[in-house]
Amino acid sequence: MRPETPLLTVDALIIYEGKLVLIKRRNPPFQDQFALPGGFVEIGETVENAVIREAREETGLEIELIKFLGVYSDPSRDPRGHTVSICYLSKGSGNIKAGSDAKDIRLFDLDEIPELAFDHNKIIENSRSDINGILSEM
Repeated sequence: MRPETPLLTVDALIIYEGKLVLIKRRNPPFQDQFALPGGFVEIGETVENAVIREAREETGLEIELIKFLGVYSDPSRDPRGHTVSICYLSKGSGNIKAGSDAKDIRLFDLDEIPELAFDHNKIIENSRSDINGILSEM
């Protein structure tokens, strides 16, 4: 018998042109609200490959993973059910373009982040010093 476990997701904090990339969600939950690019890990896929794939699908960007930021596992973080997210800080390159689950895409200064979907404001806040470190190198 297989155990019942939370679903595994990934989220990408992408620095592009000195700003943070956020997508506007096309679908519920949190439809029309900004969020970090990310999504579900597919069977047979590593979390690193999943976050690179999800970033490309939603933003059009190729990303370079800079740092593992943490695991977010609060059972109430997603109204669809218990999900666990593996989060990475990355740098983006290429041409930015909203795709797949993204209705829109925007670049934000770190001090202008709106109220985000899921627990994404918490992820950004917990990663502020790492983000500032990357920005200071640009």
